[in-house]
Amino acid sequence: QVRLQESGPGLVKPSQTLSLTCTVSGGSITTNGYFWFWVRQPPGKGLESIGWLSYSGGTHYSPSLKRGMSISRDTSKNQISLQLSSVTPEDTAMYYCAGNLGVWGQGTQVTVSS
Repeated sequence: QVRLQESGPGLVKPSQTLSLTCTVSGGSITTNGYFWFWVRQPPGKGLESIGWLSYSGGTHYSPSLKRGMSISRDTSKNQISLQLSSVTPEDTAMYYCAGNLGVWGQGTQVTVSS
């Protein structure tokens, strides 16, 4: 079965670029029909969609969060990446990757603090 594992730096300073990676196992990220999502949950708040990348490489970003955001893939490593530039403390959250088959990673905590 498909499994997702997020990884990231944990702590990022304000104004820096946040880079997260989602490693997919048990299936190819390029399999027809697969979509890969990045979602976050700030402390004390609900889930917030960031964007997605399709099996063909297409991307879509949440209009409310589109600034300085990039979702990409490395097909040789079967990974999906998220980059968020110029982070602020408001970007502190648990970050998840998920697939449209209902599979979620366990999440990675990101704290933005000087």
